[in-house]
Amino acid sequence: MKKARIAIGCDHAGFEYKNFIKEKLNSAGYPVRDYGTNSGDSVDYPDYVHPLSKAIEKHVEDVGILICGSANGVAITANKHQGIRAAIVWENDIAALARQHNDANVICIPARFVSKEQAVEFIDIFLNTEFEGGRHAQRVNKIAL
Repeated sequence: MKKARIAIGCDHAGFEYKNFIKEKLNSAGYPVRDYGTNSGDSVDYPDYVHPLSKAIEKHVEDVGILICGSANGVAITANKHQGIRAAIVWENDIAALARQHNDANVICIPARFVSKEQAVEFIDIFLNTEFEGGRHAQRVNKIAL
């Protein structure tokens, strides 16, 4: 089975997590493209979220992982794009439901509130959970304007 092409990006608060997650995904055989940032220096997260989101909209990448302190900023920014359904995830059930019910294509991790190991677990669930479709597809189809 072909592994999803993963786009990953973060701001300064998510930099350590991004590198940790990338290493785990690469070890599992996932192709991962890094959209930055490339240090712990303070940056503006939209500068990294917009290019990642555009790549998913254009089907250059299949799914995205965004990391910042609370995950709110990256989620709000990503969700400005019509083809993006970004979900903030802080526990396993939320990771599964984001895929099952919302067909989320970007997972947003709050680095200041979960451990690196938890983040990897959430991402694994997210990547390996299918959209249920059915009544959920009807709802998801009403999201875009």
